[in-house]
Amino acid sequence: MSVIGLGCWQLGGDWGEVVEDDALAVLDAAVGAGVTFLDTADVYGDGRSEKLIGRFLAERSAGGDLTVATKMGRRADPHVADAYTLDAFRAWTDRSRENLGVDTVDLVQLHCPPTEVFSRDAVYDGLDTLVQEGRIAAYGVSVETVDEALTAIARPNVASVQIIVNIFRRKPLERVLPAALDAGVGIIARVPLASGLLSGKYDRNTEFAESDHRTYNRHGDAFDVGETFSGVPFEVGVDAAQRVAGFTPDGATTAQLALRWLVDQPGVSTVIPGARNAEQARANAGAADLAPIDEATSEGLRQVYDDAIREHVHGRW
Repeated sequence: MSVIGLGCWQLGGDWGEVVEDDALAVLDAAVGAGVTFLDTADVYGDGRSEKLIGRFLAERSAGGDLTVATKMGRRADPHVADAYTLDAFRAWTDRSRENLGVDTVDLVQLHCPPTEVFSRDAVYDGLDTLVQEGRIAAYGVSVETVDEALTAIARPNVASVQIIVNIFRRKPLERVLPAALDAGVGIIARVPLASGLLSGKYDRNTEFAESDHRTYNRHGDAFDVGETFSGVPFEVGVDAAQRVAGFTPDGATTAQLALRWLVDQPGVSTVIPGARNAEQARANAGAADLAPIDEATSEGLRQVYDDAIREHVHGRW
């Protein structure tokens, strides 16, 4: 997989409107810039994101060079541990296969399920069955917390763990990334720009559309607050991001600095920033071409975290 992938949540919804032509242009630009890993979920726009990727794959002359990952579980209503059954897995993955237009999904991830799901033998037995049946090629998990990640990494057939990690969310560096390296488990770094904070472009007066989770989930009203601005209070994050911007190297953007920092972390397999337009997709992919972050810059970024961010997030996830 490419070290910079593409997160496709915004192609489905919850980031303001992205029209179909723009969504397809984002996919085309990202892949044209070298991205080979696309990450989506069955609930992004109730399948819209998957269907757009499926259309993109169908219109390409060669699709075998791409790895497409989706997620399942958040369609359960109620969203409880007992909903994670083999029958449900079959139904969810069959829907995703149809949306994506594929016989076998490259990677299916449990989508931030209730914590107890990660400890259930029957869950992993069911996932192994999906592999045996050819519905999926491999499986992983998407988690909210370090402890959930470590529980999953201990399972022998878990291929990947998707977790929030970025300049403002460093706790996974302490135990999760080393454990994943030891176990041969891939790490997919999500929310790498802290919902755009680490672009350095926002100020305290920046407003987002009503349909954008950066408006309606700032306090965790819709889902885990850590998914929005990485759980950092907006005003705190804006001020800290301005400090981060001061370390941006010549010829790069602050977003590229933040992505390159993640690429440099031992254990990170791929980083999945989203993009709302083709220009953003190409710029994100270009972060892979930056020189590794030097020691002085790394120390400066760590100091920003310790001074302004640590107290808000480090003990929570």
